[in-house]
Amino acid sequence: MSNAETIGFIGLGVMGGPMCRNVALKHPGRVIAFDLSATALEALADTKAEPATSPEALAAEADVIFLSLPGGPQVESVCREGAVATHAKAGAVVVDLSTTPVALARAVAADLARKGIAFADAPVARTREAAQRGELSVMVGAPPPVFERIKPLLDYIATDITHGGDVGAGQVLKLVNNMLVFENVVTLAEMIVLGERAGVAPEVLLDAVSKGSGDSFVLRNHGRKSMLPRDFPERSFPPEYVLKDIDYVFQLAHETGVPLKAAETVRRYYQKAIEKGLGGRYFPGVIRLVEDATMAEDGSQAGDGS
Repeated sequence: MSNAETIGFIGLGVMGGPMCRNVALKHPGRVIAFDLSATALEALADTKAEPATSPEALAAEADVIFLSLPGGPQVESVCREGAVATHAKAGAVVVDLSTTPVALARAVAADLARKGIAFADAPVARTREAAQRGELSVMVGAPPPVFERIKPLLDYIATDITHGGDVGAGQVLKLVNNMLVFENVVTLAEMIVLGERAGVAPEVLLDAVSKGSGDSFVLRNHGRKSMLPRDFPERSFPPEYVLKDIDYVFQLAHETGVPLKAAETVRRYYQKAIEKGLGGRYFPGVIRLVEDATMAEDGSQAGDGS
């Protein structure tokens, strides 16, 4: 990879904005950015990132195109029909930081390969704060030569980079990671409320469990920072995004023939969260369902040993 390569970055949302900022601050070459939101572009005005007039203009100039988009439909639109498909030059590489279905990542890679464009799925994990610090975890699916080319660029945004294998492996790792988080949040929610109702202060519960084998990233972050103070802000990862990722998990489960019984229960929690007015707010708000015992309405939270 040459330091003179031009990097394009499409998608400057909750995670994309901080990632693009780190790229703009650390990359010695040009950085071009695009987002539908003028406000998102203005937030990078204090960096060298150049606002692109359109995604097509960005794709035509960039040697490496990073995508940080809401999900599969947006990635498919950009890569198979829109800017990248029609304007990216042969020899460019697309690095998709979004979370998408595994099958889509592989289909996009095949389509772009016919145009001489390389593709890597490189979804990111950890929090917005980690994105701001450049301390994300990135899971990459790409042929070894493509991985070697983009690894120095991923170092701008991440402290942990895992090469999982060929295209699609990054999404497999990300979906497994996210599903474990979603399940852990639901389980922790139940246990916090159980401890409270049994007379133990939640602060004491989290402190004690964090010193034992029940400790987890979810406990130390989602539990302490959100569930304990019951702080579920907007413009964070909401139940709607959780269900999108869970749908991708079940697509993969269908393709591989793996039953996911626990995941089915967890999906019902987040569906119920939206029904009960918790949509649009940070997803650990699912603890409200346990507090209100609303899951019992459909038999999902039985107390009769079933």
